[in-house]
Amino acid sequence: MPGSEASVVIIDDHQLFAQALELALNAAGLSAERVELPVSASTAPLISKVLRRRPRVLLLDLDLGPHGDGFALIEPIARAGTDVLVVTGTEEPGRWARAIMSGARKVLAKTTPLSTVVGTVDRLLKGLPVMTKEEREELLDAWARQREGNEQLWAKFDQLTLRESEVLGLLMQGHTVRDVARHSNTAETTVRTQVKSVLAKIEVSSQLAAVGLAYQIGWRAPFDLPLKG
Repeated sequence: MPGSEASVVIIDDHQLFAQALELALNAAGLSAERVELPVSASTAPLISKVLRRRPRVLLLDLDLGPHGDGFALIEPIARAGTDVLVVTGTEEPGRWARAIMSGARKVLAKTTPLSTVVGTVDRLLKGLPVMTKEEREELLDAWARQREGNEQLWAKFDQLTLRESEVLGLLMQGHTVRDVARHSNTAETTVRTQVKSVLAKIEVSSQLAAVGLAYQIGWRAPFDLPLKG
């Protein structure tokens, strides 16, 4: 719905599925539009697009393929006041739990009937609950079980200094090294050195791998990391 302010924004790299969601929501009288995915793998442009639209609900896939990791969008967008509803192809309880811990209101499988997805969006728009206490506790139990199996990985992340944790947290939000340098009034070369230290401590070879591993085990920066405008 170009040129209009939609109440619901859809981000999914599966075009046909996203189109089906858009049609079903609009047919139900819920103003919805899809966001075109950027060419780059960075999630920062996606976050900016959603925040500019200020929708009441974001329908989000967790696996955006070459366009980045959907997890990176949940926290900053939920913090801005948008209800995030994850609709994903994965049925791994640990990933669902991480989405809830990051701020998503509910997670649905892509095999869920469209009528159920539409009904859930409608409840969110009306300010109604979409998740029972039992559902949430079950997912959080899965989160705890998953963390128990990753003690060695958590130990690597525990080696990070506060500054290194801040840098990794900003990378997880989809920001570039240049963004991080500008945010902290630091030279890009200094930030790159800090990134190299992060990669060495958690034993990965790229920023993408570091961000992916952090999301895999559910690591989060220990403080809020809003970038300056």
